[in-house]
Amino acid sequence: MGYDIDRFVGYVNEGLLCSICRDVLEDPLQAPCEHAFCTACIHGWLVHHSNCPEDRQMIDVSLLRPLYRYMKNDLNRLQLHCKNREYGCEMVCSLESIDRHERECDYSQIPCSNAGCTVQIERRNLDGHLAVCEYRSRECPNGCGYTILSAEDTQHNCVAELRTELELLRSEMICRVEEAKHEMESRLDSQRRHMVQKESILQNEIEELKSQMSRMMSDVRSLMAAERQHRQELEQAELEKREL
Repeated sequence: MGYDIDRFVGYVNEGLLCSICRDVLEDPLQAPCEHAFCTACIHGWLVHHSNCPEDRQMIDVSLLRPLYRYMKNDLNRLQLHCKNREYGCEMVCSLESIDRHERECDYSQIPCSNAGCTVQIERRNLDGHLAVCEYRSRECPNGCGYTILSAEDTQHNCVAELRTELELLRSEMICRVEEAKHEMESRLDSQRRHMVQKESILQNEIEELKSQMSRMMSDVRSLMAAERQHRQELEQAELEKREL
């Protein structure tokens, strides 16, 4: 649907009106036959029809194009009243900037931001409403620190609330202690497995060194025996030499 033509100041060219809703074009598209439509209007029309609503020429969604630039410029320059005129807004601005203004307009009806409150109020009065809204959050006047979220909470029991808070804190502390305990046990198990693995590797290395040493001692004894045999042979040879 387009913009209500009654909101506009001055004359609006016929070419800037939607051929379907007859209001001023909103988010316009143009058919090959040069008739212009609001995007929502022409898409809705083509769900049930396959021709232009003005001259009945065959058209398809794929043939729709943006409005000619000069027409788009003429459209954007049109002056219109804010949609909140009935609530007191007197702003008149160009169509190009109307959406930005209406998003920030002080006369726009917006919902209260407090959970549970269904009041719709003008943006300019929101702060005043929030200050007295029965659903506003505030601390307990008795000093327990409980945040009151609604009118029903004003009768809460401070002692019971503090006891509940204490139980929650105790439960949270127990959970954290258990988590820390499990984490420490996991780390100790990991370190224990690492130490056992390292001890096994060292033990294997020690056994290998013992084996190597044993072989070396056996080789030394063999060399010493060979040395003694060689010395005896030399002594025997020396004796035989002397006898000769």
